[in-house]
Amino acid sequence: MEIVIYTLDVIGKILIAMAALMVHHRVLHEHKIDRKVYRSMKVEQGYGILGVVLIVAAYVLRITNL
Repeated sequence: MEIVIYTLDVIGKILIAMAALMVHHRVLHEHKIDRKVYRSMKVEQGYGILGVVLIVAAYVLRITNL
């Protein structure tokens, strides 16, 4: 049962992160923002992708140690 709980938790976190990343991606491609905001959003997008990778890595580590 713990695996199901961990799996649902990870899926939920990844869906939230992907939604935020998709919004950033859409705004970045419209190019209706100034350079400072554009640069900031690129950095945030990188942190978001890193966050998803870390969530998945933690999930794999947690499942393999059960």
